[in-house]
Amino acid sequence: MPTNSLEQRHAWMREAIRLSQESVDTGGGPFGAVIVQGDQIVGRGQNRVTTANDPTAHAEIVAIRQACESLGTFTLAGCEIFTSCEPCPMCLGAILWARLDCVWYANTREDAANIGFDDSTFYDEMTRPLNNRQLPMSPLLRDEAQSAFKTWQQSENKTRY
Repeated sequence: MPTNSLEQRHAWMREAIRLSQESVDTGGGPFGAVIVQGDQIVGRGQNRVTTANDPTAHAEIVAIRQACESLGTFTLAGCEIFTSCEPCPMCLGAILWARLDCVWYANTREDAANIGFDDSTFYDEMTRPLNNRQLPMSPLLRDEAQSAFKTWQQSENKTRY
């Protein structure tokens, strides 16, 4: 569990909230995030979905990309994320892949839904069996694709992540 003081955690969350407000002021969505390692902010992000025409440019994703670049690593173990809103499924997935130690959030997913950012469809879709999903999903050329998996599995020079 984090060792930083409550006062310091509040300061970092206020920075995430400030970034969310700044995002709105510059035409983006109302989301901001910071990633902290020790006592330093190593990544900042604002929602850039509409300003960058990138549906993956959520504040958490932008902050993860910046933190990884500034630290020169693909794993953020030893870091915490402070985000102005509970992460959506995509961002939660990225947070888990990045191996962040802790998530602090301000607004809830229900708060987000109340202003038009409702992620319930995504949560619902992930729990449905593949053949019952709204988005059709069908396997194709699995046998051919297995060759890359086998090469990876046999490689002695791979970097696990």
